[in-house]
Amino acid sequence: MSEREVLELLRENARYSTADIARMTDLEEDEVEAAIEELEATGVVRGYQAVVDWDKLEDERVRAEVELNVRLDRETGYDDISQRLARFPQVKALRLVSGDYDFDMEVEGDSIREVSQFISEKVAPVPEITQTVTHYVMTSYKENGIEFGDGEDDERLSFSP
Repeated sequence: MSEREVLELLRENARYSTADIARMTDLEEDEVEAAIEELEATGVVRGYQAVVDWDKLEDERVRAEVELNVRLDRETGYDDISQRLARFPQVKALRLVSGDYDFDMEVEGDSIREVSQFISEKVAPVPEITQTVTHYVMTSYKENGIEFGDGEDDERLSFSP
């Protein structure tokens, strides 16, 4: 049995039934159930969420990607900073990254003002944070592997040199 196969199918569509997954993997349904229970019990699967196209709703959310630079000291490490930031409900994702900045943080709020206030009043004052750069999301074309759009073909004119 391949837990990896089950995991990939759950990532593709968490609403697949155990019977669906069993058919797609040639496993018995009870084997699929046991695999999912094990993945959940060991913390490999942390939850199930819907992928939302906020542009389709009148109640639009403001989302931003925030770059954070930090300065570590002997008492404070990346994990300490991440625990402080991750506890805020506005923080939807937080990742330690390589490159020009240290953390990539996804933030959501009801308005640009709310997101800006959160960053300036809760994030920027953290002593180890030396710089924040905020990028507001204008449009999402793909989230969690799912493409957004109306399904129509690209109507731009083709160009041949």
